[in-house]
Amino acid sequence: MSIVGIIPARYNSTRFPGKPLALIKGKPMIQHVYEQALKSRIDTLVVATDDVRIADAVMDFGGLYVLTDPNHRSGTDRCREALDLLERQHDAVVNIQGDEPFIDPQQINQVIELIARDDTCLASLAKRIEDEEELFSPNSVKVVMDKNGNALYFSRNPIPFMRNIDTKEWMYKGVFYKHIGIYAYKAETLRQIAGMPPTTLELSESLEQLRWLENGLRIRIGITQSENVSIDIPNDIEKAERFAQKQMIKQP
Repeated sequence: MSIVGIIPARYNSTRFPGKPLALIKGKPMIQHVYEQALKSRIDTLVVATDDVRIADAVMDFGGLYVLTDPNHRSGTDRCREALDLLERQHDAVVNIQGDEPFIDPQQINQVIELIARDDTCLASLAKRIEDEEELFSPNSVKVVMDKNGNALYFSRNPIPFMRNIDTKEWMYKGVFYKHIGIYAYKAETLRQIAGMPPTTLELSESLEQLRWLENGLRIRIGITQSENVSIDIPNDIEKAERFAQKQMIKQP
């Protein structure tokens, strides 16, 4: 199976314009993401961007890029266009978040293993929630799965709801998982979902993966132990710098 990793990277982020070019330890964030992804089992890696400034930065560090339409609704749609622009045909796509500069390559390998299965058309990851603030934060997307590891639902609210139990005790009496936003798709599935119109649940929660569930597709979820550092606003750069320093200290 031929796997392409695509890193969607748009310039005009609402909360952090130019985010992919923000410097972390002297290198643009998109370079950190790219270099981490290269350590995985992906066959081809490309940045899908809407801006020549990002394209120039990728070219400067020796990466591959494709220029895509600036009006895409989501990274999924940008991945679909990038897939069609590539000269080589690929069997599956891994959508790698462009704002996670220290993504664990093993997480990429994990979704590759899932999407390689004949019975899997969509795959993603989840991690057990260990922090009460994260459990109740709408910025942390939660997921519940069936006994076979397929997603049943995603929500910005804590799920499952712990009836007749005080919310202060939920962390100690329940098991909750947050969704890790890395996706793998069979190539034909990516083309299929990119053409689907928004659905009621998707619009309610502002989560595009609910559109796929509403249309009857299954999302296989793997469990990871790795914690990611996501950059959403300029102040998060300091957090990323501290994380990078810790990683350097850990290295022998």
